[in-house]
Amino acid sequence: MPVDPICKMQVDEKTPFKSIYKNKEYYFCSENCKKKFDELDKSVIRVRRSLKDKEKISFGKLKREIIDPGICTLCGACVASCEVLTVAGGKPVLKGPCTACGVCYNQCPRTITTESSLIGNVRDVFTAKTMLPEVKGQDGGVVTSMLLYALEEGLIDSAVVTVKSEEEPWWPMPIIAQSREDILRSAGSIYVHSMTMETLMSAIKKGSRSIGFVGPSCNIDAVNKMQNSPYGLLHMFMRANILKLGLFCMDTFDYKGLKQFLEEKGIPLPTIREMKIRKGKFQVKADVEHIFPLSDLDVHRNGSCTVCTDLTAEKSDLSFGGVGSKEGYSTVLARTGLGLELFQDAADRGYIKIEPLERHDLEKVLHQAKAKKVQMYMIKKRIEKGKGL
Repeated sequence: MPVDPICKMQVDEKTPFKSIYKNKEYYFCSENCKKKFDELDKSVIRVRRSLKDKEKISFGKLKREIIDPGICTLCGACVASCEVLTVAGGKPVLKGPCTACGVCYNQCPRTITTESSLIGNVRDVFTAKTMLPEVKGQDGGVVTSMLLYALEEGLIDSAVVTVKSEEEPWWPMPIIAQSREDILRSAGSIYVHSMTMETLMSAIKKGSRSIGFVGPSCNIDAVNKMQNSPYGLLHMFMRANILKLGLFCMDTFDYKGLKQFLEEKGIPLPTIREMKIRKGKFQVKADVEHIFPLSDLDVHRNGSCTVCTDLTAEKSDLSFGGVGSKEGYSTVLARTGLGLELFQDAADRGYIKIEPLERHDLEKVLHQAKAKKVQMYMIKKRIEKGKGL
């Protein structure tokens, strides 16, 4: 005798309460059990309808990103949501034509599909550039301009920033900036880890009570934990307010390895004016511009970057990066009420020019953020590639 899938009672095949799901007939003891079962089918229909006007996602995408790399947990969420999926050979497979409805992909616990899971909580998004002619920062100079605004308006009494060492070209040196000159020196990206925490603590010890802090997600996370963990050094220190300005970051490199790579290409570090990562390319401006595939520097990539999943510094007040904006502009994600208010006030006072970021440009940020999130899934393949297996 068939078994009611809801209450697990045995049911006579002549029962009037029947439903067909995934081309299989089910039998129920009562109208109540049938109704509960039918709700599942309606849920699938609703999800398909909501995904109808979005990007077409086929089972092939799930297979490439999750199943083939060995990330699948065999939880069965995809199979439960689609009548043309089944499990064979220890993994989900198609048993019929895929309609690319995207339902299976959006049920999988290993896929990342929502904006908040990709870039964190965001109140508003902008594209912006500096309005100060003396600011020559990277991607619009907005971070430098925000620090100048906060310092000159008396909102911060110092900033923790990173400048280039005068003795060792392109070696990062964190400093306590308390003047316009110090902040202007910090313009531009340095793709080497900067140990900013000791400088932050030094600023607090020297009496700074309102501090602008600039760093990528790993540094921002350190500040956040020091502030919010019950064991954090700043957890119960109420006299220090820290404005966290986060930098988009995909990669940093070992300094000696980066230096060796560039010198082998005939580009001495002292001749370089700017380094930039954009669209999968490593761009170096010296006497002329040099462009290399970012993959050429994989061997010099810091190990911590291979396990980092935060492109946009999700725990900051404001996040800044070149992804999604045209040349000469920065993409800005305002995350906190304070960050949004300060950003808009800086624009009102003429330090920066801001515009809304269009949806198709935000999609570029989401796409890059996803690449950062899922890179952990490919770590086994990267290790094998590095060993030449």
